[in-house]
Amino acid sequence: MDLEGQKEHLKAYGITYWTLDKDVKAKWLLNYRGGSFLLPDTEEIRKECQIRGVSFEILSDSKTEALLLDISSPSQNMEAVVLEKAPKIAVYSPKGNQPWDDAVTMVLTYAEIPYTTIYDEEVLGDELLLYDWLHLHHEDFTGQYGKFYRAYRSAPWYIEEKKKSEALAAKLGYDKVSEEKRDVALKIRDYVVGGGFMFAMCSATDSFDIALAAEGVDICEPMFDGDPSEANYQNKIDDKKTFAFKDFTLERNPMVYEFSSIDMTTKRKVNKITDYFSLMDYSAKWDPIPCMLVQNHTSLVKGFMGQTTSYERATVKSNVLVMGEHKASGEARYIHGIKGKGFFTFYGGHDPEDYQHRVGDAKTELALHPNSPGYRLILNNVLFPAAKKKKQKT
Repeated sequence: MDLEGQKEHLKAYGITYWTLDKDVKAKWLLNYRGGSFLLPDTEEIRKECQIRGVSFEILSDSKTEALLLDISSPSQNMEAVVLEKAPKIAVYSPKGNQPWDDAVTMVLTYAEIPYTTIYDEEVLGDELLLYDWLHLHHEDFTGQYGKFYRAYRSAPWYIEEKKKSEALAAKLGYDKVSEEKRDVALKIRDYVVGGGFMFAMCSATDSFDIALAAEGVDICEPMFDGDPSEANYQNKIDDKKTFAFKDFTLERNPMVYEFSSIDMTTKRKVNKITDYFSLMDYSAKWDPIPCMLVQNHTSLVKGFMGQTTSYERATVKSNVLVMGEHKASGEARYIHGIKGKGFFTFYGGHDPEDYQHRVGDAKTELALHPNSPGYRLILNNVLFPAAKKKKQKT
């Protein structure tokens, strides 16, 4: 999985998932040649690699033993992590979403990793318990319809989306979309606390935390929910309830395309040509979880924008790991934390291979980006729940 050795980095994850799905264990060789995968040598696996165009090398038993011995040496910042079982994957996304809507859906499809699409009815019906890994589509959990009001309130798609959301909320017994989304966010919170893994990108990250912080507080203006917001609501939100963010100020103006001070999109002064973020370096033996999540064939990843592009460092809680950052501008791009028995990862931006994606743009063709470092970060998260959990030392 290094730069020179792999022609199809993204599809390689699909091969590893496919192997696990056949009840065959694999090893993830952290920090060895870009985070390579060690699979059993079978005719079936070789053939599948050839069909999908995935580069591979055959190792003899003696070479494999020598490699694993070298990796296990205390002097090497490497580790062999056992991958045991293919995780069951759910993508939280509205029915009929457009192909440009979601980078995760695109990369799962390209890598040929199966997933199930779920939405509010399934979440409120406790169906999250059926899955090991949950991705949050670019959702607005605050009930403000993505803050698209100023630019798109007359657009047919916006009017239709609002109508559908209101109909679904009514069907589920809610007077307001914001109240329904709040309960969805609370169910997702409980899923993570109970041991689930949640991954989110773009506006699903900060809007999720805002919904948790604003539980029981009306922060929506009349054009969103039919009545005024609560007076002085900024002082009523509670960031102790959030996963990742603190000390943020909500954007009250419905005509401003922004949720809060968490996001750096309008504050950043970064040139497109120099817009890269760096991945942190972790100990494979002592910090295997973040080490898994940053495996890549480069430590510099090309930046990309979204409604929520990146996070103001001052708003990231101290117990949350910043795994990718643009240090000069004080922004976090890729963060990870623990909540209860579960884990979450937030990734700023919309599409790692579409710098400034706009509504209605054509979708990214991943066949043109088979070695995308930005998309690899997504797939690291997909395989993370497959890792064998080591017993803690007492």
